[in-house]
Amino acid sequence: MSYKKQLYYLLIAITIIKLVVASLVELGNDEVYYFTYALQPDFNHFDHPPLVGLLIRLTSLNLHWSTTLSLRIGSIASCFISSIFIFNIGKTIANEKTGFLAALIYNCSIYSGFIAGLFILPDSPQMPFWTASLLLMSKIIFQDKEKSLVYWASLGLLIGLAALCKVHGLYLWVGFGLYILIARIKWLLNWRLYIGVAITLVCLIPIVYWNIQNNFITYQFHAERVASTSIHFDDWLQEFIGEVAYQNPVIYVLIVTSVIITFKRHLFSKDSIIWLLVMSFPMIFLFWGIALFNFTLPHWNGPAYIPLYFIAAQYLSTISKRTYPIVIKVAAALILFVLLSGVILARFAPFNLGSKEYSNYGERCPTLDISGWDDFGNNFSKLVTADINNKVMKPNSAIWIGNWFPGGHILFYVASKTNQPVIGVGKITDIHKFAWTNSLMPEIKLGDDAYCIVPSNAPFDFESEYNQYFTTIEKPFIINQIRGGKMVRYFKIYRMKQCKSIPINNLFPITNKKP
Repeated sequence: MSYKKQLYYLLIAITIIKLVVASLVELGNDEVYYFTYALQPDFNHFDHPPLVGLLIRLTSLNLHWSTTLSLRIGSIASCFISSIFIFNIGKTIANEKTGFLAALIYNCSIYSGFIAGLFILPDSPQMPFWTASLLLMSKIIFQDKEKSLVYWASLGLLIGLAALCKVHGLYLWVGFGLYILIARIKWLLNWRLYIGVAITLVCLIPIVYWNIQNNFITYQFHAERVASTSIHFDDWLQEFIGEVAYQNPVIYVLIVTSVIITFKRHLFSKDSIIWLLVMSFPMIFLFWGIALFNFTLPHWNGPAYIPLYFIAAQYLSTISKRTYPIVIKVAAALILFVLLSGVILARFAPFNLGSKEYSNYGERCPTLDISGWDDFGNNFSKLVTADINNKVMKPNSAIWIGNWFPGGHILFYVASKTNQPVIGVGKITDIHKFAWTNSLMPEIKLGDDAYCIVPSNAPFDFESEYNQYFTTIEKPFIINQIRGGKMVRYFKIYRMKQCKSIPINNLFPITNKKP
């Protein structure tokens, strides 16, 4: 059986496993937050460009089928497509076996195979564009397509689309530019190169336009995240350990080993090595540098490891005649163990993995991010119905949220059952996109009632934030999350009555929209 056919069979099996897992665990914090991008499409959003929201719109059938599974289908499909591109890159720069092994490594990486390939994040739609860009680069370099306008224009479009998922997609031009300076300096005279760059710049117009309209709030926000000038070795160590974990420790060791041996044995041509390394190392080192001074997240430079998969694959092809080398089997077994453990813990564990203090019970427990919200939504719906029937609260009372988490969960799992508006009231740096989705909700009026939901794992200084707006705030009603027969988290529901003061418009003066 050919490697190509084996790959397709394998990808189908992996896809089935992912569909099952996607159905068994609820959406995480980031995933439900990006649902707001689909709820209110725009040229750009507070945190990221728009394509993840458009992908959710597509897979949820324009929000007519908004479920945990429908939101994640786009991510799963993106991983399937990206794996095919990976196979073809390996085939282009080496042979089918290298392409096949690189695709296996891609799917065994926790970042590319599952963080971006199962959960719905901006990285999810970016991966097909990123890997397709690498494929076109490989053809331009190794199949002498540098005189083809179609290839350069397509490359520019793909990099532009990658940037419309996450702006760091522009690194693709940076890395390729370094390769051109080192190995193909004459290409700087190739006018087609500049056509490709121009097409990428055109793709960025929506991002720039939105930021002009919003006082470049996106870059103010991200700049503040990397503004520290003091060295923090603990942040760097956390970043490094996170990268090892996100890439899969087995895969990470394989990558490091193969890179070292490649320098000794010259497993690839000089051109191939230069291209693969400049498409990877500078981006990795950049985020390592940032991590020395600021808190970073390990998935930020996740795509930078993809070119190194081909070095690892070529090394494996030279030391093992097996279709599935032992190291790949071990990496896959680790993935399956993590998936199975995660599902079991999220659905059945009679304990949380976070704080045991009552005031913030369950904080920092990852399993609570992907469980309990659907059941809570059902219980809250019963409470709201009883409150309306007993005239305790006014019909159509809104739910106020003071942070994007748990705002996304409340919007997706709670308000969808009660048909209540969700209104973000707080600092724009806390509520993020909810400052914009407020325009979709009914305006707050004097005399309105509202609810505020505070999960124990997401403490919120409710009184200092909302006391000023209401005449009366009742003692909270508590709903416990029971899992495995034990309480693992609780939710406080505050009934806020008779709005006496209207919160200011979060977006003024950012957008010059007066309250």
